[in-house]
Amino acid sequence: MTVAKNQDEREGSERTSYFDSPPLDISVAFPQATPASLFPPCASDYYQFDDLLTPEEQAVRMRVRQCMEKEIAPFVAEYWEKAKFPFHIIPNIAKLRIAGGTIKGYGCPGLSITGSAVAIAEVARVDASCSTFILVHSSLAMLTIALCGSEAQKQKYLPSLAELKTIACWGLTEPDYGSDASALKTTATKVEGGWILEGQKRWIGNSTFADVLVIFARNTSTNQINGYIVNKNAPGLTATKIENKIGLRIVQNGDIVMKKVFVPDEDRLPGVNSFQDTNKVLAVSRVMVAWQPIGISMGVYDMCHRYLKERKQFGAPLAAFQINQQKLVQMLGNIQAMILVGWRICKLYEAGKMTPGHASLAKSWITVKARETASIGRELLGGNGILADFLVAKAFCDIEPIYTYEGTYDINSLVTGREVTGLASFKPAASQRSRL
Repeated sequence: MTVAKNQDEREGSERTSYFDSPPLDISVAFPQATPASLFPPCASDYYQFDDLLTPEEQAVRMRVRQCMEKEIAPFVAEYWEKAKFPFHIIPNIAKLRIAGGTIKGYGCPGLSITGSAVAIAEVARVDASCSTFILVHSSLAMLTIALCGSEAQKQKYLPSLAELKTIACWGLTEPDYGSDASALKTTATKVEGGWILEGQKRWIGNSTFADVLVIFARNTSTNQINGYIVNKNAPGLTATKIENKIGLRIVQNGDIVMKKVFVPDEDRLPGVNSFQDTNKVLAVSRVMVAWQPIGISMGVYDMCHRYLKERKQFGAPLAAFQINQQKLVQMLGNIQAMILVGWRICKLYEAGKMTPGHASLAKSWITVKARETASIGRELLGGNGILADFLVAKAFCDIEPIYTYEGTYDINSLVTGREVTGLASFKPAASQRSRL
């Protein structure tokens, strides 16, 4: 696999070029506007959501918030602009002990789903790409191993993944099968001692440098979807970075090609025997993904709140103008509603009452409100609203892929629609299909 062999090689020459010359001091160029590299304090918890959290959940939230504001915020805009991953932050994220989320044992933190969700939101508040990196690694790959793996697989893989000593990715989507992922064409053929994987995956986050790849393929004997753990050095496996993205630019999405990739029997996930088993993972990960736009919106509001008080026009702070206050309050109202929907979906999950429709509605509705919130924030910052230095432009772009992945807005709406009506509407009628 054409990727760096270890973290030191990953950093290597990439980091040198970033800091050869000092970056422009935006505070000098715009003395009335503090850039997001000095992150604003949280002003978006207007309804005091902290009161709904346990002391442990509050502690996780503050631990992540402080790390992101002080250690990550100063440089993410530059890495985002260059579409490079800042490998040197991995130890900072590892010490937060949020990788593995709700998984208990095997060195994982065993957080409540609410604690894991607010941790993801706090990461996304400063940088959405970093939250996606964690979600792919933790809420997809690690969770699949935890829910569907053998005891030996859990003991072998989870401790190192929990400490971020090894990195994982999760391969379901294919070039021709995104929303229609259950129709995937990658094949797994049984051979002596293992399986041969053939096929392609697309949009796979972390794939260009992941040590462990969780891959889904169709068993040629049963025609059912199975899961496999693939080592990055497996012969016949290549991953190529997807370039020219407008959002989540720090995330290294890749195209994976598998040509006669051998996977030993001990790395076949015994708990994945159909697409329904994959959906068990997706149901949980959608809860986590729903908290990403909550965090992004909080960061946008916090930036706008400070900016409007600092920046002056017509002899007064922008915050003094009625139309700006109205927009700021609209953003704030969106965030309070988003938080409460996100919190409720966590409580339903903890009570064993959450349905796929519940998770899908939360993810789809919250991302719509986040888009609206970021758009208002971009308006409020005027010309500075198109600069990544002030967070809002970056957040404005980062919400777009989140609106689409883990089920598009439309697909998630149809999941909920099917649940409330009892009628599935995913596929056009046969007469319509025959005309296409």
